Amino acid sequence: MGNVRNVLILLFASMPFVAHAEAITYRMDPVHSQVVFNVDHNGFSRAFGRLRIQDGTVTFDKDDWSRSSVQATVDLASVDMGDADWDKAVRGASLLDSDRARTARFVSESVEKRGDDEGVAHGKLTLRGVTLPLDIPFRVNRIGKTIYGLHTVAGFSAYLTLDRTAYGMNSNRNSIGTDVSIWLEIEAIRGEGAPRDTSKETPDAPAQ
Repeated sequence: MGNVRNVLILLFASMPFVAHAEAITYRMDPVHSQVVFNVDHNGFSRAFGRLRIQDGTVTFDKDDWSRSSVQATVDLASVDMGDADWDKAVRGASLLDSDRARTARFVSESVEKRGDDEGVAHGKLTLRGVTLPLDIPFRVNRIGKTIYGLHTVAGFSAYLTLDRTAYGMNSNRNSIGTDVSIWLEIEAIRGEGAPRDTSKETPDAPAQ
């Protein structure tokens, strides 16, 4: 019996030990996160706008991306086209309709790794009361401490194209393009309820 036990001990000791990192939750930082979009304006140029991320979380496992997830809420009433009249028009019922549906929300259903630092979040986007499947290709930029060491931050970039008519935005087709290009630049702070703490930052420096 003792010999069998010794053999088992040696067998398990010789087996490679694989340590998996835990899936860590990061809270999106609205100050350092951006949703930027543009759309064709009657063939003359592309009009740019910006939206604010109201809240969101990223759960990321660097060793097993399939255990990762993302959810985010975007404040549609925050749209900034660089002009008050443009802002009002885009918030209106024929486009974002933010008076009726103030936010848009994306919730992932799975995350697929497609390269060393690239993947796709497969999920659903709810916009203007319409929920449709949406794939968001993304890149992991960096995970690490800020320069002041206050937080551990995960940074991501994403780009996609959205057909606005699929969500009921059918107006102004003669002057506003159908396909909307969207860029996401996301910084998320480790800890699901991580507060934004700038108490240790120097007065003459921006938040880091």
